[in-house]
Amino acid sequence: MLVQIAIIGVIAVTFYLHEDRVAMVKLPPGSLAQWYKPANKRQVWLHNMFKLRREMQAVRLYAESRDPERLEKWIARLGGDYRKISEMVPEWKRKLDLDAMASLEKASREKRYREVLNALERLKESCESCHTDYRAVTATLYRAPDFSTLESPPGRPLKKGMRELIGHVNRIKIAAEDGRTGVALTALVDLEQGMEVLGKTCAACHEKETPAYPGPAIRKTLLSLRVSLETGTSREQGRALGNLAVQACATCHGTHRIVSDSRRLFTHRQDWVQLLQH
Repeated sequence: MLVQIAIIGVIAVTFYLHEDRVAMVKLPPGSLAQWYKPANKRQVWLHNMFKLRREMQAVRLYAESRDPERLEKWIARLGGDYRKISEMVPEWKRKLDLDAMASLEKASREKRYREVLNALERLKESCESCHTDYRAVTATLYRAPDFSTLESPPGRPLKKGMRELIGHVNRIKIAAEDGRTGVALTALVDLEQGMEVLGKTCAACHEKETPAYPGPAIRKTLLSLRVSLETGTSREQGRALGNLAVQACATCHGTHRIVSDSRRLFTHRQDWVQLLQH
């Protein structure tokens, strides 16, 4: 008992000392993964959530309009899909408000529409409680991209390739600012070649886009950058390079990198020694 108290005390003190840098999240049960890709061919869990939302909307609609026949139809669907949650993720069975579901069904059979709406509100609160704890982290874990195993080109980790591209961009900026046009143009060639290699990796997912990366807008900006490096002013060079950084880097990072990095935070677990050292 004393040992447990001591451990809890250490944890509490650690979090208190790092309260400005520590955030806690609840991770969903591992059994949830089987209802998402790639473990499953379809996003089964997601579609069940969509059905529940639609069914709850229909129940409210027909309770308010006092339409018993259609109300019974949608409550039957809602009851089945709501209870299915405990079959799909048994760890979450205790989070379900089965009493509210039973009250909803009973009130519907007895045509007590006001009580149907009250029970529906309780059901909604149970859903929102779970969403508050798990929705964001679940979406990040199972719907965000995982680039950790990608290579660009084959045999080289994607992360290393991305760092090289950043290095080329900075080489262009440094050389252009220092009046070294030849060095800047050489770095631009390296950047263009690296982007072409990256584009082949992007095409694995963006297969319907031709070309996926770099697209026509990026190629046009690359041409503008080349012209500005050869004959333009430093202001024109800076503008062209800034446009390229937005089109070729920031746009994709805003879509992929933020959620990918967040996913890594949730999947990369540190042990207590690492945590205390940090």
